Amino acid sequence: MLNTAVSPLGASSRPRKIRALIVDDSALIRRLLTEIINSQKDMEAVGAAPDPIAAREMIRALNPDVLTLDVEMPKMDGLDFLEKLMRLRPMPVVMVSTLTERGSDITLRALELGAVDFVSKPKMDIANTMAEYTLEITDKIRAAAAAKLKQTPRVAATDRVAEGLPALSNRIASTEKLIIIGASTGGTEAIKEVLIRLPPDSPGILVTQHMPEGFTKSFADRLNKLCRIAVKEADDGERVLPGHAYIAPGHSHLLLRRSGANYMTQLSQSAPVNRHRPSVDVLFHSAAECAGRNAVGVILTGMGKDGAHGMREMHEAGAYTFAQDEHTCVVFGMPREAVAAGGVDEILPLGDIARKVLVRLNSIGSGSIRV
Repeated sequence: MLNTAVSPLGASSRPRKIRALIVDDSALIRRLLTEIINSQKDMEAVGAAPDPIAAREMIRALNPDVLTLDVEMPKMDGLDFLEKLMRLRPMPVVMVSTLTERGSDITLRALELGAVDFVSKPKMDIANTMAEYTLEITDKIRAAAAAKLKQTPRVAATDRVAEGLPALSNRIASTEKLIIIGASTGGTEAIKEVLIRLPPDSPGILVTQHMPEGFTKSFADRLNKLCRIAVKEADDGERVLPGHAYIAPGHSHLLLRRSGANYMTQLSQSAPVNRHRPSVDVLFHSAAECAGRNAVGVILTGMGKDGAHGMREMHEAGAYTFAQDEHTCVVFGMPREAVAAGGVDEILPLGDIARKVLVRLNSIGSGSIRV
Protein backbone atom coordinates (compact mmCIF):
# COMPACT_ATOMS: atom_id res chain seq x y z
CA MET A 1 0.00 0.00 0.00
CA LEU A 2 1.28 3.46 -0.84
CA ASN A 3 2.26 5.70 2.05
CA THR A 4 0.38 8.96 1.54
CA ALA A 5 1.81 10.73 4.62
CA VAL A 6 3.42 14.09 4.00
CA SER A 7 7.23 13.88 4.00
CA PRO A 8 8.91 15.75 6.85
CA LEU A 9 11.11 17.30 4.18
CA GLY A 10 8.15 18.62 2.21
CA ALA A 11 7.41 22.24 1.52
CA SER A 12 5.10 22.49 4.52
CA SER A 13 8.04 21.89 6.89
CA ARG A 14 10.43 24.40 5.35
CA PRO A 15 11.52 27.09 7.80
CA ARG A 16 9.98 30.49 7.25
CA LYS A 17 12.28 32.96 5.54
CA ILE A 18 13.40 36.17 7.26
CA ARG A 19 11.44 38.98 5.65
CA ALA A 20 13.49 42.16 5.24
CA LEU A 21 12.37 45.63 4.21
CA ILE A 22 15.03 47.98 2.80
CA VAL A 23 14.78 51.73 3.43
CA ASP A 24 17.30 53.85 1.50
CA ASP A 25 17.06 56.93 -0.71
CA SER A 26 19.63 55.54 -3.17
CA ALA A 27 18.09 53.41 -5.92
CA LEU A 28 21.47 51.73 -6.43
CA ILE A 29 21.75 50.71 -2.76
CA ARG A 30 18.14 49.51 -2.71
CA ARG A 31 18.79 47.31 -5.74
CA LEU A 32 22.09 46.00 -4.34
CA LEU A 33 20.66 45.13 -0.94
CA THR A 34 17.65 43.47 -2.56
CA GLU A 35 19.94 41.26 -4.65
CA ILE A 36 22.12 40.38 -1.65
CA ILE A 37 19.16 39.47 0.56
CA ASN A 38 17.39 37.47 -2.15
CA SER A 39 20.58 35.50 -2.85
CA GLN A 40 20.24 33.88 0.59
CA LYS A 41 18.12 30.75 1.01
CA ASP A 42 16.80 31.81 4.41
CA MET A 43 15.73 35.39 3.70
CA GLU A 44 13.87 37.55 1.22
CA ALA A 45 13.53 41.25 0.50
CA VAL A 46 9.80 41.92 0.70
CA GLY A 47 10.09 45.55 -0.34
CA ALA A 48 12.33 48.60 -0.77
CA ALA A 49 11.29 52.11 0.26
CA PRO A 50 13.00 55.34 -0.84
CA ASP A 51 12.15 57.25 2.34
CA PRO A 52 10.62 56.76 5.81
CA ILE A 53 7.20 58.00 4.70
CA ALA A 54 6.93 55.21 2.15
CA ALA A 55 8.50 52.77 4.62
CA ARG A 56 5.80 53.47 7.18
CA GLU A 57 3.07 52.29 4.81
CA MET A 58 5.11 49.28 3.67
CA ILE A 59 5.71 48.18 7.25
CA ARG A 60 1.96 48.17 7.83
CA ALA A 61 1.26 46.28 4.62
CA LEU A 62 4.16 43.80 4.59
CA ASN A 63 4.89 43.21 8.30
CA PRO A 64 8.65 42.58 7.82
CA ASP A 65 10.85 40.83 10.38
CA VAL A 66 13.85 43.15 9.95
CA LEU A 67 14.37 46.65 8.62
CA THR A 68 17.57 47.95 7.02
CA LEU A 69 17.54 51.72 7.49
CA ASP A 70 19.67 54.39 5.88
CA VAL A 71 20.95 57.04 8.29
CA GLU A 72 20.52 60.17 6.15
CA MET A 73 17.39 60.41 4.00
CA PRO A 74 14.95 63.00 2.63
CA LYS A 75 11.50 63.82 4.08
CA MET A 76 12.40 62.39 7.49
CA ASP A 77 15.78 61.84 9.14
CA GLY A 78 16.66 58.20 9.83
CA LEU A 79 17.02 58.91 13.55
CA ASP A 80 13.63 60.60 13.80
CA PHE A 81 12.03 57.67 12.01
CA LEU A 82 13.85 55.12 14.19
CA GLU A 83 12.78 56.86 17.38
CA LYS A 84 9.14 56.87 16.31
CA LEU A 85 9.38 53.26 15.10
CA MET A 86 10.85 51.94 18.35
CA ARG A 87 8.16 53.73 20.33
CA LEU A 88 5.15 52.80 18.21
CA ARG A 89 6.08 49.55 16.42
CA PRO A 90 9.34 48.10 17.82
CA MET A 91 11.16 45.85 15.37
CA PRO A 92 14.75 44.77 14.66
CA VAL A 93 16.64 47.43 12.69
CA VAL A 94 20.07 47.28 11.05
CA MET A 95 21.38 50.75 10.22
CA VAL A 96 23.25 51.37 6.95
CA SER A 97 25.74 54.15 7.59
CA THR A 98 28.31 56.22 5.73
CA LEU A 99 31.93 56.05 6.90
CA THR A 100 32.10 59.66 8.02
CA GLU A 101 32.42 61.35 11.39
CA ARG A 102 28.85 62.60 11.11
CA GLY A 103 27.68 59.18 9.97
CA SER A 104 29.37 57.41 12.88
CA ASP A 105 27.94 59.82 15.47
CA ILE A 106 24.43 59.36 14.08
CA THR A 107 24.86 55.59 13.97
CA LEU A 108 25.92 55.44 17.63
CA ARG A 109 22.86 57.48 18.52
CA ALA A 110 20.75 55.00 16.53
CA LEU A 111 22.13 52.13 18.62
CA GLU A 112 21.17 54.05 21.75
CA LEU A 113 17.64 54.40 20.36
CA GLY A 114 17.33 50.63 19.90
CA ALA A 115 18.83 49.66 16.53
CA VAL A 116 20.31 46.16 16.81
CA ASP A 117 23.41 46.73 14.69
CA PHE A 118 24.80 48.61 11.72
CA VAL A 119 26.80 48.13 8.55
CA SER A 120 28.68 50.69 6.52
CA LYS A 121 27.66 51.57 2.99
CA PRO A 122 29.08 48.95 0.59
CA LYS A 123 32.17 49.54 -1.51
CA MET A 124 31.13 48.36 -4.92
CA ASP A 125 34.41 48.65 -6.82
CA ILE A 126 36.15 45.45 -5.63
CA ALA A 127 34.66 41.96 -6.05
CA ASN A 128 36.14 40.42 -2.90
CA THR A 129 34.97 43.42 -0.88
CA MET A 130 31.42 42.76 -2.04
CA ALA A 131 31.72 39.10 -1.04
CA GLU A 132 32.81 40.15 2.46
CA TYR A 133 30.04 42.73 2.62
CA THR A 134 27.44 40.12 1.67
CA LEU A 135 28.58 37.88 4.55
CA GLU A 136 28.57 40.81 6.96
CA ILE A 137 25.14 42.21 6.21
CA THR A 138 23.36 38.85 5.92
CA ASP A 139 24.87 37.68 9.22
CA LYS A 140 23.66 40.88 10.86
CA ILE A 141 20.18 40.53 9.41
CA ARG A 142 20.01 36.97 10.80
CA ALA A 143 21.20 38.16 14.20
CA ALA A 144 18.72 41.03 14.17
CA ALA A 145 15.84 38.68 13.36
CA ALA A 146 16.67 36.67 16.48
CA ALA A 147 17.63 39.61 18.70
CA LYS A 148 15.87 40.71 21.87
CA LEU A 149 14.42 44.19 21.60
CA LYS A 150 13.75 44.73 25.28
CA GLN A 151 15.75 47.70 26.42
CA THR A 152 18.18 47.21 29.29
CA PRO A 153 17.97 49.71 32.15
CA ARG A 154 19.84 52.90 31.33
CA VAL A 155 22.19 54.59 33.75
CA ALA A 156 21.59 58.31 34.06
CA ALA A 157 24.55 60.60 33.50
CA THR A 158 24.09 61.91 37.04
CA ASP A 159 24.29 58.37 38.46
CA ARG A 160 27.42 57.10 36.75
CA VAL A 161 28.53 55.10 39.78
CA ALA A 162 25.54 53.09 40.89
CA GLU A 163 24.54 52.97 44.54
CA GLY A 164 25.61 49.82 46.31
CA LEU A 165 28.91 49.33 44.49
CA PRO A 166 31.62 48.08 46.82
CA ALA A 167 34.14 50.57 48.13
CA LEU A 168 37.47 50.25 46.41
CA SER A 169 40.45 49.11 48.43
CA ASN A 170 43.67 51.07 48.05
CA ARG A 171 45.21 48.24 46.06
CA ILE A 172 42.46 47.93 43.47
CA ALA A 173 43.74 50.77 41.31
CA SER A 174 47.17 49.22 41.16
CA THR A 175 48.75 49.02 37.74
CA GLU A 176 48.89 45.24 38.30
CA LYS A 177 45.13 44.77 37.91
CA LEU A 178 43.21 44.85 34.63
CA ILE A 179 39.67 44.53 33.27
CA ILE A 180 39.45 42.94 29.81
CA ILE A 181 36.15 43.24 27.87
CA GLY A 182 34.92 41.82 24.56
CA ALA A 183 31.60 42.33 22.74
CA SER A 184 29.89 42.43 19.35
CA THR A 185 26.20 42.84 18.38
CA GLY A 186 24.53 45.02 21.00
CA GLY A 187 27.90 45.66 22.58
CA THR A 188 28.10 49.43 22.24
CA GLU A 189 25.28 49.89 24.72
CA ALA A 190 26.37 46.97 26.91
CA ILE A 191 29.93 48.32 27.18
CA LYS A 192 28.52 51.71 28.10
CA GLU A 193 26.37 50.15 30.82
CA VAL A 194 29.48 48.57 32.38
CA LEU A 195 31.96 51.43 32.00
CA ILE A 196 29.57 54.15 33.11
CA ARG A 197 29.30 52.46 36.51
CA LEU A 198 33.04 52.25 37.18
CA PRO A 199 34.72 54.75 39.52
CA PRO A 200 37.66 56.92 38.37
CA ASP A 201 40.22 54.85 40.28
CA SER A 202 39.34 51.60 38.49
CA PRO A 203 42.16 49.46 37.08
CA GLY A 204 43.12 49.86 33.43
CA ILE A 205 40.54 48.49 30.98
CA LEU A 206 41.06 47.10 27.48
CA VAL A 207 38.01 46.70 25.24
CA THR A 208 37.47 45.02 21.88
CA GLN A 209 34.12 45.75 20.24
CA HIS A 210 33.49 44.55 16.69
CA MET A 211 33.25 47.85 14.85
CA PRO A 212 34.67 49.13 11.57
CA GLU A 213 37.38 51.74 11.16
CA GLY A 214 35.97 55.23 11.43
CA PHE A 215 33.48 54.38 14.17
CA THR A 216 35.70 53.39 17.11
CA LYS A 217 37.03 56.89 17.79
CA SER A 218 33.51 58.33 17.86
CA PHE A 219 32.49 55.47 20.17
CA ALA A 220 35.40 56.14 22.54
CA ASP A 221 34.79 59.91 22.52
CA ARG A 222 31.11 59.35 23.29
CA LEU A 223 31.95 57.11 26.26
CA ASN A 224 34.56 59.55 27.50
CA LYS A 225 31.88 62.23 27.86
CA LEU A 226 29.63 59.89 29.87
CA CYS A 227 32.04 57.97 32.11
CA ARG A 228 34.05 58.98 35.16
CA ILE A 229 36.99 57.00 33.82
CA ALA A 230 38.90 58.33 30.80
CA VAL A 231 38.02 56.49 27.57
CA LYS A 232 40.01 56.70 24.35
CA GLU A 233 40.69 54.82 21.13
CA ALA A 234 43.85 52.82 21.78
CA ASP A 235 47.16 53.87 20.23
CA ASP A 236 50.09 51.54 19.71
CA GLY A 237 52.64 51.36 22.50
CA GLU A 238 50.95 53.38 25.22
CA ARG A 239 51.12 52.53 28.89
CA VAL A 240 47.92 51.12 30.36
CA LEU A 241 46.96 53.39 33.24
CA PRO A 242 44.43 53.00 36.06
CA GLY A 243 41.24 54.92 35.48
CA HIS A 244 41.57 54.60 31.71
CA ALA A 245 39.76 52.43 29.15
CA TYR A 246 41.33 51.71 25.75
CA ILE A 247 39.02 50.82 22.84
CA ALA A 248 40.46 48.68 20.03
CA PRO A 249 40.52 50.72 16.80
CA GLY A 250 38.47 49.36 13.95
CA HIS A 251 41.52 48.76 11.76
CA SER A 252 43.65 46.69 14.20
CA HIS A 253 43.71 43.94 16.78
CA LEU A 254 44.35 45.25 20.31
CA LEU A 255 46.81 43.21 22.41
CA LEU A 256 48.20 43.53 25.92
CA ARG A 257 51.97 43.46 26.28
CA ARG A 258 54.51 43.81 29.11
CA SER A 259 57.40 46.25 29.26
CA GLY A 260 59.25 45.82 32.51
CA ALA A 261 56.77 46.49 35.30
CA ASN A 262 54.24 48.14 33.00
CA TYR A 263 51.43 46.91 30.83
CA MET A 264 51.43 48.35 27.31
CA THR A 265 49.03 48.35 24.37
CA GLN A 266 50.00 46.82 21.04
CA LEU A 267 48.11 47.21 17.77
CA SER A 268 48.39 44.61 15.02
CA GLN A 269 47.04 44.50 11.49
CA SER A 270 47.61 40.76 11.20
CA ALA A 271 44.92 38.65 9.52
CA PRO A 272 41.36 38.71 10.89
CA VAL A 273 40.54 36.05 13.50
CA ASN A 274 37.04 34.54 13.41
CA ARG A 275 36.50 36.95 10.49
CA HIS A 276 37.13 39.92 12.78
CA ARG A 277 39.78 42.57 13.16
CA PRO A 278 39.78 43.63 15.91
CA SER A 279 39.16 40.20 17.44
CA VAL A 280 38.13 39.49 21.02
CA ASP A 281 40.07 36.21 20.97
CA VAL A 282 43.29 38.07 20.14
CA LEU A 283 42.83 40.45 23.09
CA PHE A 284 41.85 37.69 25.53
CA HIS A 285 44.77 35.49 24.46
CA SER A 286 47.25 38.30 25.08
CA ALA A 287 45.69 39.00 28.49
CA ALA A 288 46.05 35.34 29.44
CA GLU A 289 49.73 35.46 28.51
CA CYS A 290 50.60 38.77 30.13
CA ALA A 291 48.26 39.29 33.08
CA GLY A 292 47.18 35.82 34.26
CA ARG A 293 45.25 35.95 37.50
CA ASN A 294 45.60 39.73 37.79
CA ALA A 295 43.00 40.22 35.08
CA VAL A 296 39.22 39.96 35.16
CA GLY A 297 37.62 38.96 31.84
CA VAL A 298 34.15 39.99 30.67
CA ILE A 299 32.35 38.78 27.54
CA LEU A 300 29.19 40.64 26.56
CA THR A 301 26.44 40.33 23.97
CA GLY A 302 27.39 39.39 20.42
CA MET A 303 26.84 36.94 17.60
CA GLY A 304 29.32 34.21 16.72
CA LYS A 305 32.05 32.63 18.80
CA ASP A 306 34.84 35.22 18.90
CA GLY A 307 36.27 35.36 22.41
CA ALA A 308 35.26 31.85 23.52
CA HIS A 309 38.71 30.25 23.22
CA GLY A 310 40.48 33.34 24.50
CA MET A 311 38.26 33.49 27.58
CA ARG A 312 39.01 29.83 28.30
CA GLU A 313 42.73 30.67 28.07
CA MET A 314 42.24 33.55 30.52
CA HIS A 315 40.34 31.24 32.86
CA GLU A 316 43.06 28.58 32.67
CA ALA A 317 45.71 31.24 33.36
CA GLY A 318 43.95 32.13 36.61
CA ALA A 319 41.81 35.09 35.56
CA TYR A 320 38.26 35.29 36.89
CA THR A 321 35.74 35.53 34.07
CA PHE A 322 32.18 36.80 33.63
CA ALA A 323 29.63 36.36 30.84
CA GLN A 324 26.49 38.42 30.29
CA ASP A 325 23.36 36.32 30.72
CA GLU A 326 20.97 35.40 27.93
CA HIS A 327 18.08 37.46 29.30
CA THR A 328 19.93 40.78 29.03
CA CYS A 329 21.90 40.03 25.84
CA VAL A 330 20.73 41.38 22.51
CA VAL A 331 22.37 38.26 21.03
CA PHE A 332 23.60 35.49 23.35
CA GLY A 333 25.97 33.91 20.81
CA MET A 334 29.41 34.92 22.12
CA PRO A 335 28.59 34.43 25.82
CA ARG A 336 26.97 31.07 25.04
CA GLU A 337 30.07 29.88 23.17
CA ALA A 338 32.36 31.03 25.99
CA VAL A 339 30.27 29.11 28.52
CA ALA A 340 30.27 26.01 26.29
CA ALA A 341 34.06 26.24 25.97
CA GLY A 342 34.41 26.04 29.75
CA GLY A 343 35.93 29.47 30.25
CA VAL A 344 33.28 31.28 32.32
CA ASP A 345 33.20 31.49 36.11
CA GLU A 346 29.96 33.47 36.49
CA ILE A 347 27.00 34.34 34.26
CA LEU A 348 25.38 37.63 35.25
CA PRO A 349 22.74 40.13 34.17
CA LEU A 350 24.32 43.16 32.53
CA GLY A 351 23.39 45.46 35.39
CA ASP A 352 25.31 43.33 37.92
CA ILE A 353 28.58 43.00 36.02
CA ALA A 354 30.32 46.23 37.12
CA ARG A 355 29.61 45.56 40.80
CA LYS A 356 30.75 41.94 40.62
CA VAL A 357 33.93 42.92 38.75
CA LEU A 358 34.79 45.37 41.54
CA VAL A 359 34.06 42.75 44.20
CA ARG A 360 36.39 40.33 42.43
CA LEU A 361 39.14 42.92 42.01
CA ASN A 362 38.96 43.71 45.73
CA SER A 363 39.68 40.03 46.42
CA ILE A 364 42.85 39.95 44.30
CA GLY A 365 45.88 40.30 46.54
CA SER A 366 48.50 42.98 46.09
CA GLY A 367 52.13 42.25 45.22
CA SER A 368 54.10 41.52 42.10
CA ILE A 369 52.53 40.36 38.86
CA ARG A 370 51.76 36.66 39.01
CA VAL A 371 51.28 34.89 35.70
